[in-house]
Amino acid sequence: MDSVNKTLYIPLYGKSFVSKKGVILQDRKAEEIWEKEGFSLKGKSKSKWLAYFMAMRAKVFDDWLKTEAEFTENAVVLHIGCGMDSRVERVGMRGLLWYDVDFFEVIEYRKKYYSETEDYRMIAGDLRQTDWLNALPQGKNAIVLLEGVSMYLTNEELKDGLTKIAERFSSVKILLDCYSNFAAKMSKYKNPVNDVGVTKVYGLDDPKILENEQIKFVQEREMTPKTLISQLTGLEKFVFQKLYAGKFAKSLYKTYEYKKEV
Repeated sequence: MDSVNKTLYIPLYGKSFVSKKGVILQDRKAEEIWEKEGFSLKGKSKSKWLAYFMAMRAKVFDDWLKTEAEFTENAVVLHIGCGMDSRVERVGMRGLLWYDVDFFEVIEYRKKYYSETEDYRMIAGDLRQTDWLNALPQGKNAIVLLEGVSMYLTNEELKDGLTKIAERFSSVKILLDCYSNFAAKMSKYKNPVNDVGVTKVYGLDDPKILENEQIKFVQEREMTPKTLISQLTGLEKFVFQKLYAGKFAKSLYKTYEYKKEV
């Protein structure tokens, strides 16, 4: 795998770690894959504080998806940059038409652990080259998740990809996380993805940059809810709050929601 693809091991480890501890997120599939693959992480990428953060991020995306699915008829789920994530199992299909999307090499790797069904497909695709969208049904309502994706795309690439998605579906609801521009610049010197070889990432300061005639910014969402932090105890809770839930940390990493209405 190239360096960007290898970043999938960081959240995979985080979800496996917390699942074994019985906090934040239950993810038996992450435990299974991590145990079998045994990829060697080092440095900050294997920090327990980052593991807690990765799990909280995943839980926030899971809960958002569950809520949106309840109020979206004929929903198509696009999980772009799915890596080895088991969201489809954690959330459940519940009548959804679900597509997990990632680079070809990742999808081939993923097929070792996941099987397609009539309503679940794995697609090799890149948000910068959206021909793969032609295989998806038109006219339905899409729920789109980009978790840990936007930082590897320029603002222009991200906006163009989202625009192509909006053109394909009647309505679209989008949740994505991103670095600030300052965080992206600092990542050259201090970022866990450096441990797997990634040295170039991008930031987004103004969420409205991604808007167009169809897609509109809705709101910023909390990445580290107090309800999840409360599952940590004692010193761990105190340190995590300082590292990932303080004012400065929240200025570095954002979660934004967008939509295209019918």
